[in-house]
Amino acid sequence: MFATLIRLLHQWKQYNRSLNELSRLGDRELADIGINRSDIPAVAWRATHSG
Repeated sequence: MFATLIRLLHQWKQYNRSLNELSRLGDRELADIGINRSDIPAVAWRATHSG
């Protein structure tokens, strides 16, 4: 149970880090990598839960 809690905490931190990094990019930079601003939460979620 403790290991599960640690894993969830790690995933939450990773999600927030991805969300913040993508949110700091400008619209032009996001367009260059094929992401709309409204897609940021989904992209951050997939990055956290892939692999």
